[in-house]
Amino acid sequence: MIWLAGIYVVMSLVTGLAYWLDKRLAQGGGRRISERTLHLLALAFGWPGALLAQRLVRHKNRKGAFQLVFWLIVGVHIAAWAWWFRR
Repeated sequence: MIWLAGIYVVMSLVTGLAYWLDKRLAQGGGRRISERTLHLLALAFGWPGALLAQRLVRHKNRKGAFQLVFWLIVGVHIAAWAWWFRR
């Protein structure tokens, strides 16, 4: 199980960095990271980093449709953990 915690940490760092970079690109008018990519990173065990980045960098935290998909991703992870521990 320690390897899974490591995956969460690494993917959270990658996802947080992607949010930070997208925020900088948005401010500078550069080519942005797609919302789909940000969601895929969150789904790929990076949701804790995404949540932290949304709070610290204040990026993508007001967009309703984006938040809906994000919280569905978090729900999928929580449901998977609940299933794992109940079996």
